[in-house]
Amino acid sequence: MGLLSTLTRGLIRGADRMSAFTSKRGPRSNYKGRGARPAGRLTCSGKFVPVKEMIPEFVVPSLEGFKLRPYVSYKAPDGTEPVLTPETLFSQTVAPQIKKDIEEGTFDMNNLKKYGLDPKQEGKLFKLYPKNFVR
Repeated sequence: MGLLSTLTRGLIRGADRMSAFTSKRGPRSNYKGRGARPAGRLTCSGKFVPVKEMIPEFVVPSLEGFKLRPYVSYKAPDGTEPVLTPETLFSQTVAPQIKKDIEEGTFDMNNLKKYGLDPKQEGKLFKLYPKNFVR
């Protein structure tokens, strides 16, 4: 259809009919989807031909004898594990190594990279000294 015939059709029938047909303009049963790719091709006559290779295939393992449920009930009790803070993470991972080296007498304040600490502290997970922690 040419440009001139499209414009005249729009003027005769009304401009609102020429706008894009969206899910807001259509009936309640119309749902265009959210950008999912089609599982086939359109022919030159407008017929849709499904292509087997384009159809997604879900491989699901057999769950026979599986004891866990596929969902967690809202009535399940809260977890008992404490919240992981930077201070507890430091005390569980780095502090034992530093304490061991202090007891052995091999602790070197200039070699903190051995423990995964960086003197710059920019964007790092661990702070250098416990006094830097928020209390």
